Amino acid sequence: MKLLFVALLGLFIVPALWMGNFTEAQKQAKATHKQILINFSGSDWCGPCIRLRKEILESESFEQYAAANLLLVRADFPRQKKNQLTKEQIKLNESLAEVYNKDGKFPYTVLVDENGKVLKSWDGFPDESPQAFVSEIDKLKK
Repeated sequence: MKLLFVALLGLFIVPALWMGNFTEAQKQAKATHKQILINFSGSDWCGPCIRLRKEILESESFEQYAAANLLLVRADFPRQKKNQLTKEQIKLNESLAEVYNKDGKFPYTVLVDENGKVLKSWDGFPDESPQAFVSEIDKLKK
């Protein structure tokens, strides 16, 4: 019985899945008509980026909302050698930054529609609760 309960619980609590390829996310967005949230981050050197990830993007309320309503893309720019990305991923992140983060801001979060049109952006740490962050995104649904 406990095993059945845990299995059923797992169906409802699905952690948000971050992708690294915007082109793939956009294909999925066009098929599902979901918005895409892009997060530009310096995961191992940017304090506000780490705080954003821990306090908002990994919160239960955001992850539940995102799993049902968003596609997530993280463009990470780590500095420490041990955290270096593949050359292919670096190229994907740099290409995405050329379009959506030309000024190289960190953290910088952008909500786009399935065609890549910017709906909203957050420059820096959004000083609000995860619920308020989700509410802002939800208001922009079609």
